[in-house]
Amino acid sequence: VQLQASGGGLVQAGGSLRLSCAASGSIFSTNDMGWYRQAPGIQRELVATITSGGSTTYAESVKGRFTISRDNAKNTVYLQMNSLKVEDTAVYYCNALIVPGPLLYGKDYWGKGTLVTVSS
Repeated sequence: VQLQASGGGLVQAGGSLRLSCAASGSIFSTNDMGWYRQAPGIQRELVATITSGGSTTYAESVKGRFTISRDNAKNTVYLQMNSLKVEDTAVYYCNALIVPGPLLYGKDYWGKGTLVTVSS
């Protein structure tokens, strides 16, 4: 199983970006999916998560600005980021709990990360 993230880049403060992360490989089912981020010198932190049923959670720092969504048919999770701030600058990682086959346990998978840089 692989997670491939895309959509990062350089944007001015106040701008928007949309991240995508597609899971591929041996996938029986995909449970929770989410986005985390890590800025230099700071621990990786949760940004947002979404269950297979569509329930979402957000870090307080991004509530009202970021929206997580998913396409279950495509095993893809998205992060729409609006009103970006300089402090949102980080490498963003996608995460998914994936069951690779029937009668198997779910396992956490991580994408390689995509860099988001917000300039002032």
